[in-house]
Amino acid sequence: MTARHLLWALTALACSCLPSPSPGADIARAAGSGQSGEPASLTTGRSSKAIAGRASVIDGRTLWFPRSAQKVRLAGIDSCELPQWAFDAKRRGESAVLKPVPCGALAKAWLKRMVGDRQVVCLLGEFPDRDGALKGRCVADGHDLAVEMLRVGWARVETGSPVHSHYLKWQRYAMSARYGMWSTYVLDMDEWRAKAIDRSLARRPVADSNLIAERKYEITPPFVDARRRASSSVR
Repeated sequence: MTARHLLWALTALACSCLPSPSPGADIARAAGSGQSGEPASLTTGRSSKAIAGRASVIDGRTLWFPRSAQKVRLAGIDSCELPQWAFDAKRRGESAVLKPVPCGALAKAWLKRMVGDRQVVCLLGEFPDRDGALKGRCVADGHDLAVEMLRVGWARVETGSPVHSHYLKWQRYAMSARYGMWSTYVLDMDEWRAKAIDRSLARRPVADSNLIAERKYEITPPFVDARRRASSSVR
């Protein structure tokens, strides 16, 4: 990808009018600082970097650019960790057992569908995540990948992160429609990371069922619905 093509893609990203990036290998170069309204993590500092190329999907919010050996996490959103389970709020028949939903695997699958073999362009922030992953706003084929994850309900706005107002809009849209994880009982992702001991892909649903029973936070509508039903039955 030439410097001119990369600059064109970044300008489109900043304006949210995002045409498909041009083909090319992974590139990490300095770009102009972000415009006002961008998340602080993407606008502070003397300059931002960009990376462009084909990427593979690690989980529902993380990409791997093999040519440059760089891991990039979608800024402003969070998703279930890959081994994490949620539970369908709809009961089937007389059974009291809720159907497990592999929310981590489904989040990864949707992001993988959005990326495919397309070129991905990411505008990177100044500071890496705790595990060293770069954080950035990424687009593929004209689509902001974070928005796409929020739109279908397989991601939420990241706690404590400065975000675009339209990220919150898409989260509210998915939540009201009960898309993705918003139709399930699921443990807050930060709470899951703090409490989950077994983080292998062999993790069983009962482990997350136990964590949900001892939850500190309730982030999805089915928890509110359950409390309302319990309150109504007491009256």
